[in-house]
Amino acid sequence: MNRHLHDWNLAPREAIALQRRLAGRVEPEDRLGEVRCIAGVDIGFEQGGAITRAAVVVLAWPPRGPGVFDVVEEVVHRGPTRMPYIPGLLSFREVPAALAAFERLGVMPDLIMVDGQGIAHPRRLGVASHLGLWLDLPTIGVAKSRLCGRHGEPGPVRGDWAPLIDGPDDEVIGAVLRSRVGVKPLFVSPGHRLSLAAALDWVIRCLGRTKLPEPTRLADRLASRRGNR
Repeated sequence: MNRHLHDWNLAPREAIALQRRLAGRVEPEDRLGEVRCIAGVDIGFEQGGAITRAAVVVLAWPPRGPGVFDVVEEVVHRGPTRMPYIPGLLSFREVPAALAAFERLGVMPDLIMVDGQGIAHPRRLGVASHLGLWLDLPTIGVAKSRLCGRHGEPGPVRGDWAPLIDGPDDEVIGAVLRSRVGVKPLFVSPGHRLSLAAALDWVIRCLGRTKLPEPTRLADRLASRRGNR
């Protein structure tokens, strides 16, 4: 947690160059030990974007039943937003608040699901990958919309998925997952220290009765509680 990856006070051109360098440090293979806790992360903005809000929910693994998790710890952190909105540089707005939230945790998770992109990013460094590098923990990006790439329509059954591909070499950067029958799919991509197959497997294992996997759904719910607004 005390590792320092880089400074945050960067001009957009410097941030883009840094993304390209950091993308080469993302590990696409599984480096995951025993999982006892899974965290969900939801990051948003308040006061017209002036304040970044990061909500982290740590859940015990395995669940007590399908989609029924015990909450181990919850944290909401608010801090000044460090960078204006610039397409492709969202992690520079979001990750500092997320790191501050993780600093407040008493229990560190073994796996993290982030409401956002992993490597499914034009420079292969979305918020989940960026956060994973800082924490040196396995991360998964679970996004509600596509940032880049192209794909076919996944099948209608829960668990069906289609590859998300990008670039002239048709690189597979994620999966378009049908997480619930009759709803729009999710965009799942590895963040750090996980393969796409493992990322998909964990997201499916964490699905409950709604579209989102329980870790990110509960983080979103925590961020939306009246007392946390």
